[in-house]
Amino acid sequence: MIKADIGIIGGSGLYKMDALKDVEEVQVDTPFGAPSDALIVGTLEGTRVAFLARHGRNHHLMPSELPFRANIYAMKQLGVKYLISASAVGSLKEEAKPLDMVVPDQFIDRTKNRISTFFGEGIVAHIAFGDPVCGQLAGVVADAIANLNLPDVNLHRGGTYICMEGPAFSTKAESNLYRSWGATIIGMTNLPEAKLAREAEIAYATLALVTDYDCWHPDHDSVTVDMIIGNLQRNAVNAQKVIQETVRRLSENPFTSDAHSALEYAILTPLDKVPAATKDQLNLLLQKYL
Repeated sequence: MIKADIGIIGGSGLYKMDALKDVEEVQVDTPFGAPSDALIVGTLEGTRVAFLARHGRNHHLMPSELPFRANIYAMKQLGVKYLISASAVGSLKEEAKPLDMVVPDQFIDRTKNRISTFFGEGIVAHIAFGDPVCGQLAGVVADAIANLNLPDVNLHRGGTYICMEGPAFSTKAESNLYRSWGATIIGMTNLPEAKLAREAEIAYATLALVTDYDCWHPDHDSVTVDMIIGNLQRNAVNAQKVIQETVRRLSENPFTSDAHSALEYAILTPLDKVPAATKDQLNLLLQKYL
């Protein structure tokens, strides 16, 4: 099996970087089915990196349809230790303007129909999730953005990401409610990823790319797909630069995250009492504790 230390989940533009060498397309099968697409593995800044198009290369999967468990498990199978999620978001604060980048440190879950745990079927685990992203990895991403000094891009360190169900965007009432909660940005995908990555003992951080002001802003039109696509394209260019700089920094200064041992005290079920089929399904997660 091909291995990679760093995983990137995001759009197709991220794995078409000129700096990415020795590129291979890898089909990964998991106990939870196929991931969103084949993984693209290549060498960036001397480090093997795995890329996954979250919605598929043809963007054919809605947020509610994403195979979150398969996506994260596939990254674990490749040996990923650090996972960066590049994501388009709407802004809930005036100061976080379109084209800005936010590296959030908190989430609020507003999803309804997402499976966001590997556990169940005879095994119970409760991960600590008070700090839902790896602070060390988030710091590396934020430092990379700051170092690049990208034109027209402001960096926002920290903030709360509202994860909504979608696929429709917010109503104005919802948008203003989230603003009253002090939330910074809104998206549809990152919270299930963060939970599953923690269960898989992978350090996880979000690189949030602001495309619009959601629908709350009185001086801006309500969000449209055309608006988002235009800003997505501009954000993709900047995101490539951030990913490359982040990978360079990680390759030079790898670290051990608390996330890398997240299951040590989380599993409540005696492992000798776990059904064999469940134990086999989760062997990749459980093997160091068996």
